[in-house]
Amino acid sequence: MVVDSIRFALSALWAHKLRAILTGLGMTIGNASVIIVVTVALTGRAFVLRLVEGVGSNLIYAYYEPGGNAGSSQADYINLDDVNAVRRELGDRASAVAGVVKTFDRIFIEGREREIAVLGSNTDYRVVRHLTVPAGRFFDDLELSGRQKVCLLTADLARRLYGSPQNAIGASVKVHDLQFSVIGIFKEGVDTFGQSEISGDSILIPITVMRYFSQNLRVDPLYVAARSSADVEPLTRLVRQILVSRHRPGSLYTVNNLANLLGAARKISSALTLVLLLVSAIALTISGIFIMNIMLVTVTERTHEIGIRMAMGATRRRIRSQFLLEAGAISFIGGIVGILLGLAAPLVARHFLPGADILISPLSIVAALLVSCTVGVVFGMLPASRAARLNPVDALRYE
Repeated sequence: MVVDSIRFALSALWAHKLRAILTGLGMTIGNASVIIVVTVALTGRAFVLRLVEGVGSNLIYAYYEPGGNAGSSQADYINLDDVNAVRRELGDRASAVAGVVKTFDRIFIEGREREIAVLGSNTDYRVVRHLTVPAGRFFDDLELSGRQKVCLLTADLARRLYGSPQNAIGASVKVHDLQFSVIGIFKEGVDTFGQSEISGDSILIPITVMRYFSQNLRVDPLYVAARSSADVEPLTRLVRQILVSRHRPGSLYTVNNLANLLGAARKISSALTLVLLLVSAIALTISGIFIMNIMLVTVTERTHEIGIRMAMGATRRRIRSQFLLEAGAISFIGGIVGILLGLAAPLVARHFLPGADILISPLSIVAALLVSCTVGVVFGMLPASRAARLNPVDALRYE
């Protein structure tokens, strides 16, 4: 009996193919939008979180803030002794501690004198900033303690100076009137879009060599990588206490971490996902209303047919099931087509963007299919009930 009802429902839809297609089109668009919306939300969320975590989810940073109650003095700035004190006080709770000293110099690049950033730090800098070395190597502790005049260049600077990063290895570059040997190329683990001390034209040297240029080295910023993510907040407070205790009262130090930024990114992405899903839900609801209207029209058109079926023994329950199956079939088929279109979009995007990490949620596929079937049944209930309540005699007389 169920098989006969399904076959009859499909036959009725096939008899009005264009109307059935147009009715299911709304469900197709709604389901496709659900898949695409969830894919965009997941991909955007993953990108933001990967960006923050790439910078360092366990990262703590500190810098002196001029203009405090004590005024500004050279002694208030974070220095190398502060870096060593923080490393000593934190001990094994920190996996890496690095201070950065930044100066500027002018060198000839492509026939023109240009300003470059000269960064001085220790070997832990590679750890705290998640630096990668695509060519050559990073300087070691012996070169750091021995004040060896070695350096690493950003890939852009190496390309502009020597044609390619590979050609730069072993070359010499003059910084602050000293000759440095290029031993490697470095880059950030993730692009911070110029929001860090590393710019496109940067040279990284051992921080001990910075003493050749200036005796008053200002560390800005100080980086600490916590060994445990649960220890980030306590270590943030401890670093602030260490810095405040070593300088004049009233000196201001900003000590922060990326945990708050990471949490904010998660909240923003979740809120965005919710808003987009609400928009998709509205589209599905409108599709359901459209199905209900069309099915009401269908019931009116087929009133005589319903009367004949009732006269031949069809029960009200079977009539109701008949129209529910038709509404459900429209929703189901439209939902399947919508899911296929929704999956096609990210798959095509993956083909044209091979480096992009585009995420597809299996849960969204199941949810979209369940919602589309539910919408069809719910909004098909009224037309089906109206058809089942028809008086057989009145239905037979209807023209």
